[in-house]
Amino acid sequence: MNAEPSIWQNASPGDLSFGFPETRSGDVEKSVRKSVAAFPAWAGLTLEKRREALEKCREALQDRSEQLAVLISRETGKPLREARLEMVAVIAKFDLTFSDGDRYLRDTMIDDGPHPALVRRHPLGPAAVIAPYNFPIHLGHGATVAYLLAGNTVLFKPSPMAVNTGLAYAQAMQTGLPAGVFEVVPGWGETGKSLCAHPAVRAVCFTGSVPVGRALSEMLAQDYSKCLALELGGKNSAIICGDADIALAAEAVADGMCLTAGQRCNATSRVLVDKKIAGPFLEKLLTSVARYSPGDVLEDTTMLGPLISLAAHERYEKLTSLDIGDWILPGGILEKNFRDQHGYWVLPAIVVALQSSVLDRSPLAQQEIFAPILVVEIYSSEDEAISRHEAWKFGLTASVFTADPDRFQRLGASLSVGNLYQNLPTTFSPSTLPFGGWGSSGNGRPGARGFARFGIREQAVQWRKGSQ
Repeated sequence: MNAEPSIWQNASPGDLSFGFPETRSGDVEKSVRKSVAAFPAWAGLTLEKRREALEKCREALQDRSEQLAVLISRETGKPLREARLEMVAVIAKFDLTFSDGDRYLRDTMIDDGPHPALVRRHPLGPAAVIAPYNFPIHLGHGATVAYLLAGNTVLFKPSPMAVNTGLAYAQAMQTGLPAGVFEVVPGWGETGKSLCAHPAVRAVCFTGSVPVGRALSEMLAQDYSKCLALELGGKNSAIICGDADIALAAEAVADGMCLTAGQRCNATSRVLVDKKIAGPFLEKLLTSVARYSPGDVLEDTTMLGPLISLAAHERYEKLTSLDIGDWILPGGILEKNFRDQHGYWVLPAIVVALQSSVLDRSPLAQQEIFAPILVVEIYSSEDEAISRHEAWKFGLTASVFTADPDRFQRLGASLSVGNLYQNLPTTFSPSTLPFGGWGSSGNGRPGARGFARFGIREQAVQWRKGSQ
């Protein structure tokens, strides 16, 4: 087994001729020492003072928003139109977190018990944030701002495949914070493992794959007071009922499978469609998917970017060669896009599965796809649709397309997912709501709204009347 590189250099996955500077892995022990040293003073500030510091971070990110969006596009292959929206979400996260702070982080007086009392909220200590490449700033940033506002220091490990973006983000954040409060620790899996396992690190937020999340859970089980938040992706379904608006559903499914080249934890990787409308729906879907064609990711009109790496490229090729049904859109590997840029380009692919037993044994059912590949199953009854949905053990998002509110509520009540939508793409996950998965998709500590709850520990304080 090859050792992980201590020095590496990324190239743009959409234009392999564009290389980034070399990056060196960080020093975990040194960064943790800085984080530990900075914690007491940062935790000792009032909530208002920490908010003032974070507002300076927001200003720095706002000033560099376009620069960071371009960097995201170049380093991850995300189309610029999407990268700009990521930065909009990053800036919006501050006010949402400040609102959560007022709700979850302030000490609370208790007046309905036997003695005067209050509940104090104490920060946990240094927190490790392990960020993914697909939203290299936004997904790690949500936990980062919540941890910091709660009084924790943060050790941020960007994805090695988006490390230059992570370093630029860290530089902006550090302009508003005291030394050591926000440390960036570049590296690969072993760096992340060492960071999460360090005894001085008291909280971990990991966004990534199920195998790594499971390994983290097992590794940290002995240190049971360490808070672990896991967001482990999904295999998200769109259920198309017989009374659905077919055009609306087709457009939503096309968007859900193709945004970020399918490299989203909430991407639509599966459709369950009523047999009464399967033919017309699939015709509309093929037309809608045709909007997504590869192009220069820095062009405003480009909608489909490349996959992140050669490994992802090769995995796509294997998945689209599986004999599980009728590939009504066969997809394809491209050596270059239509602008003659060499990279990890692919085309959207759709397969209509013929036998559930064969499909359920395939990687398309058992693993997160992270590519613009869609599996379609045709069902005959609502009970069959529910049964087929629940046969796959992920539980992040699901969309139900129906004109009947009662049908939506009935179906939705039977779906084991953390995020449920009617007539919306599975990718519609605003930061104004909690975002987390059930089953294999997470451990019940959702990101987005309300994450500040996982940055504190509560202390119940009471005293005899007249003692104070």
